[in-house]
Amino acid sequence: MEKLFVIKIGGNVIDDANKLSSFLKDFSKIPDKRILVHGGGKIATSIGNKLGIVSKYIDGRRITDDETIDLVTMVYGGLVNKKIVAKLQSFNCNAIGITGADANLIPAKKREVTEIDYGWAGDIESDKINPGTWKLFLENDLTPVVAPLTHDTKGKILNTNADTIASSIAVRLSDDFEVRLIFCFEKNGVLSDVNDENSVIANINPEKFASLKKTNKLFAGMLPKIDNSFDAINKGVKEVIIGNSSQISSLINGSGGTKLSMHE
Repeated sequence: MEKLFVIKIGGNVIDDANKLSSFLKDFSKIPDKRILVHGGGKIATSIGNKLGIVSKYIDGRRITDDETIDLVTMVYGGLVNKKIVAKLQSFNCNAIGITGADANLIPAKKREVTEIDYGWAGDIESDKINPGTWKLFLENDLTPVVAPLTHDTKGKILNTNADTIASSIAVRLSDDFEVRLIFCFEKNGVLSDVNDENSVIANINPEKFASLKKTNKLFAGMLPKIDNSFDAINKGVKEVIIGNSSQISSLINGSGGTKLSMHE
């Protein structure tokens, strides 16, 4: 079965032009099929401040009101996405910038209001993602670059977590490809000591994850990412790798970072 890498880059990489360019140069050299999912970084907040749109957060999650959905659509789907695509073209990687609304690639629904109203935040309807449309890009040597935006099929753009988008795409394509999902950020992997970059845990399986949680060895913010990773593996993704964006060449070759799989 043909390999496919679904790679997500986080905000801190996007905010640093030099780091982003270096990452994209390495990404362009991946010999296998690949999909890149990007976050928005702090650019939306910065531009929003200039426009008088103040970002509101609850528990670290952006509240996407009417003004904010227009802002993030412009910034994520336009400015950030197209800069990445243009840079990849300069490295001879034939990228195509998309959102979940394009070609109905990622249908979602507006998050239901419970105790908190997150506004125009989207929850992906994974079973409605059509693998065939994604395969059209990949089989024609196009590299999708996905902005963190989906749509509700009723005309509304939805702000959607980039990790969730990457995981959902990886799962839906796992019947057709041997999929490896890579989360790139500023740390060298999952750390046993968040203050020590050298404390990378090389391999984590479900049993080890349970033990690490029980002994409080993991940074709390990493727990949802690992939970989601094992969920993706249980649904067909070959393995998940968490590591530093500057080490992408090593990560795709199976060295560096933290490897999550059912067997250590």
